[in-house]
Amino acid sequence: MSYGEAVPAARVSGVGASSAPSAPAAQAVVTQHTREGARVVAAHGACDAQSIARLEEALTMAAWTHPKVVLDASGITFADSSLLNLLILIHRAGALRVAAPRPQLQRLLRITGLDAVLHVRATVGEAAAC
Repeated sequence: MSYGEAVPAARVSGVGASSAPSAPAAQAVVTQHTREGARVVAAHGACDAQSIARLEEALTMAAWTHPKVVLDASGITFADSSLLNLLILIHRAGALRVAAPRPQLQRLLRITGLDAVLHVRATVGEAAAC
């Protein structure tokens, strides 16, 4: 390489970043059961771009196989736009209800207007019955 040719800059993300690969993000724990004819999918943990894959798979399969799907959101400790996008996609595929969201998720649903679009209920029983 001659003097004056551009040298690509090294990509470094974050302060003190190292070249060691980062550990894979912990996936949200997902459980499923049927209640009052609805498929209930319960998520536990963070639901963001790095951790939402299992929940996405479970909700997608539930929407394909059941006319009514309830997301038990009581165990979701963190949510971002990745979860909101997933909820919109599943809502478009069928009848999605969201049960027992924690305050952070309630706020996200409220400020985005999704609380007016999705069936949000206080309990899984209420969500399965509506």
